[in-house]
Amino acid sequence: MSSGRRALLALGSNIEPERNLPAALELLAALPGVEVVAVSGVYESPSLGRPGDPWFHNAALALSTSLSPEALRAECRRVEASLGRVRGGDRYAPRTIDIDLAAYEGFEGEVESSRVPDPDIPHRPFLAAALAEVAPHWALTPDGRTLREIATRFDLAREQVRRLPGPGAVA
Repeated sequence: MSSGRRALLALGSNIEPERNLPAALELLAALPGVEVVAVSGVYESPSLGRPGDPWFHNAALALSTSLSPEALRAECRRVEASLGRVRGGDRYAPRTIDIDLAAYEGFEGEVESSRVPDPDIPHRPFLAAALAEVAPHWALTPDGRTLREIATRFDLAREQVRRLPGPGAVA
């Protein structure tokens, strides 16, 4: 693939995550104009806003892509749909797969009503930890803090976030 822009994707699942995370990775890696550069391990954490729901498995991908942020997001939506994702009114509902555009090199703004870079990164330990694995030196905040610096400020045990065994357990 020709050189492209760097992008970070955040993946999450709490319905059959052992099947859906690897399937999403496979489908994303097969997209024209997308090269997967790095894959994080998988982080398990409680479901936000719905304490009785199954826990989430979260991971991150670093990409090189020739797709625009909007085109990349549209491809992510297609992958979600192919894996049975149904979007409803409850943003914290259980899901087969969730693929978010967390960051895109040289872009700051909105894509489908979602901010890029994702403003939740400094507030969500499972997100920061996974992204820091694939792009530790990427600075996202106005003050220049890197993903590694953001991730290391969290006490993962206290936050009930656990990295599952394995190098890139998504792969």
